[in-house]
Amino acid sequence: MELLLIITGIAVILAVAYAAFNYFSVKKLKEGTERMQEIAGAIRIGANAFIRYEYKIVAIIGAVIAVLLGILISWQTAIAFVIGAVMSASAGWVGMKIATYANVRVSNCANETRDLGKTLKVAFKGGSVMGLCVAGFALLGILIVYLVFGLALGQIDAIVNGTASKNLIGIETSFTMTISGYALGCSVIAMFNRVGGGIYTKAADMGADLVGKTEAHIPEDDPRNPATIADNVGDNVGDVAGLGADLLESYVGAILSALILACEFFMHKVGFSADFLTRLMLFPIVFAGCGLLACLIGISYIVLKKKLSSNVHMELNIATWISAGFAVLLGAVLSYFLFRGCDENFASVSFTIGALSPWLAAVFGIVAGIVIGIISEYYTSYDYKPTKKIAGASAEGPALTITQGLANGMMSCMLPVLVLAVAIFASYEIAGMYGVACAAIGMLSFVAATVSVDTYGPISDNAGGIAEMSGLDEGVRNITDKLDSVGNTTAAIGKGFAIGSAALAALSLMTSYLYAFLNIDAAELILNIIDPLTLCGALCGAALPFFFSGLLIEAVAKAARKMVEEVRRQFATIKGILTGETKPDYKTCIEISSQGALKEMRLPALLSIIFPLVGGFVFGANFVGGMLIGSTITAIMLAIFTGNAGGAWDNAKKYIEAGGVAGHKKGSPAHDASVVGDTVGDPLKDTVGPSLDILIKIMANVSLVAVVIFSEYNLFALLGL
Repeated sequence: MELLLIITGIAVILAVAYAAFNYFSVKKLKEGTERMQEIAGAIRIGANAFIRYEYKIVAIIGAVIAVLLGILISWQTAIAFVIGAVMSASAGWVGMKIATYANVRVSNCANETRDLGKTLKVAFKGGSVMGLCVAGFALLGILIVYLVFGLALGQIDAIVNGTASKNLIGIETSFTMTISGYALGCSVIAMFNRVGGGIYTKAADMGADLVGKTEAHIPEDDPRNPATIADNVGDNVGDVAGLGADLLESYVGAILSALILACEFFMHKVGFSADFLTRLMLFPIVFAGCGLLACLIGISYIVLKKKLSSNVHMELNIATWISAGFAVLLGAVLSYFLFRGCDENFASVSFTIGALSPWLAAVFGIVAGIVIGIISEYYTSYDYKPTKKIAGASAEGPALTITQGLANGMMSCMLPVLVLAVAIFASYEIAGMYGVACAAIGMLSFVAATVSVDTYGPISDNAGGIAEMSGLDEGVRNITDKLDSVGNTTAAIGKGFAIGSAALAALSLMTSYLYAFLNIDAAELILNIIDPLTLCGALCGAALPFFFSGLLIEAVAKAARKMVEEVRRQFATIKGILTGETKPDYKTCIEISSQGALKEMRLPALLSIIFPLVGGFVFGANFVGGMLIGSTITAIMLAIFTGNAGGAWDNAKKYIEAGGVAGHKKGSPAHDASVVGDTVGDPLKDTVGPSLDILIKIMANVSLVAVVIFSEYNLFALLGL
């Protein structure tokens, strides 16, 4: 058993070392002309300033949460929370830093080589730093919590011996609360990074598009546009730092949902041995380590290959497929050797095909993730009919652009949900609820590769902006635009993986939640949905993602409105901007985005923590159980809809710019209409959609940690209701 943990530790060390190697190898590359260095420096300063301010706010809120956890739950939970927050924040910070170094180097590589393959390698190498840090830091934190609290401090032995300790208010605490604290720390940072970064980037993007493109008819990243630097800063704080923290949180949530479930099974006398419990807890951790080793191979395909082809999508797909393939192979070996000889325990956890049951459940998750990704690609890539229809509708004006995009997004929900349903049913039939948790782990087992592919997109987008603002010729912009276009599709695919795994992880966390407050045997684990309190909770929970999404869209709109006013003011009052004789005031636009994001992010982010606590301490555990069901169902639909609709609007615009719609090009009325569609889709795909999967997991984690208190102490119980 110790050998398996050592192997996982080696995988973490290799991943972090590889990330460091890629970080410094990218940094060694040339930055290009003096103008390119000046622009890149401005973007770097803006990104650093914002994330410092954001992390100061998050540190204060995190400290308050940690103190409350220490008082009300346990000091172990509080420390695990801090470890999770530090790991998530560190991954976001490193990813943002490398993105601000890689962007200008991608521009320079495109300018010097005019080779799409070589430019792809630089962009991907920068993205791989984020991918490897996400998986490496997440697993490092899990190993620390498992080794220190689980083994060294004896919390796992306490579960085995039935000797749970009590906290200051007399509530029994266990290892499940400690690891829930770690997951909660990751979730809180992810929520603030995603919400704050999303508001920042979309306010700047919308301001730059609405005034620059549709009113002044200047290109997207034209240096004459005052909002363009803020837009490029936003790519780094939202699409890189936010993305990394988001998928790290999804990864951790998937792994720990299986650990928590195994502990709850044992504590509620499901009927297996202590040795089998250890194996059930080790499998998700070591399987994630195997996936990380697989990603090292997949990432190396692009980083070490001498000459990459000009087919960007194919090269990225090969890297992802290699990672997924080796993850499946290593997972099979792990599952067989870890669970062989444990036949007498299989029936108690519904392992129907023996030692390979958890592996096969994980494979269903991997397959489901890939299929959801393919569906997302179909609905968002301009190579396919749905996005082409939106581009065609743009010829008839903005109204039909919006209408067609809404229809596309709504229809795109059906197939991914069917795939999820099949994955849940199949994994449950193979390995029970533990199998559902394994499916979530499988879906994100090669997260280092998927995040690498996702992060290369905003790096390429930034590179295009730098090329435009530096006055490089059209050939350079063509290269960066091709990379960016593929990046939009890969981002939509990544969001599909995130929401799919969130649904599976939330389902297994829901089971653990029921164990925690029902305190009964597995055979009787039932939540009565027609109980009045449970039904009321489900209705309120179903409404919450809509309210949450509305807050985010309104926050973006407020900040964007100020940005639009500022850009218009500068065009009207600063002479010589549009002729290129005078430089715009970039700093004011950066300040508007920063202040808007920092002000508006607090309420939506805190809502996900406060809502289940208020519900629990007022109405009790049944209400919160229904709330988790309702919010999970509607959040899944909304996340798929917003991600795919926004991605399709964006690529419909790019399709027109590439000459895909006959008789229409940049600057035409059809292009203006597509810009409006893209602007509507911006907060949906980059702020709302990615935040919803964090919402359901942070609520599940908060509920799981606090249920031991509010199941006994709530207003309704005190009133005898």
